[in-house]
Amino acid sequence: QVQLVESGGGLVQSGGSLRLSCAASGSSFSSYVMGWYRQAPGKHRELVARIHIGVSTEYADFGKGRFTITRDNAKNTVYLQMNSLKPEDTAVYYCNARRIVISVEVWGLGAQETVSI
Repeated sequence: QVQLVESGGGLVQSGGSLRLSCAASGSSFSSYVMGWYRQAPGKHRELVARIHIGVSTEYADFGKGRFTITRDNAKNTVYLQMNSLKPEDTAVYYCNARRIVISVEVWGLGAQETVSI
């Protein structure tokens, strides 16, 4: 199993950019499907982006063309590059790791991202 720690959140002005990082400790990082989710106050947690064991990626409609998810298996780290940020992007962003075959899922504690007008 892995443990996840998010970093890189903070305050940014509308139209700006931030990069979130999720560092994983433990073994078998390359065997996990990695994802980023977010949750705003009063809202359900929603998928932002997902990257599979290979090179395949998925994005929520609101992130297409603005957000990019990447992973570096040598560093046991997954990233979320966020450009052209909007106030509605304000949320706590969570890192997620999943191994479906053996029913293992791990969540980070989250990182606050705030986009001002």
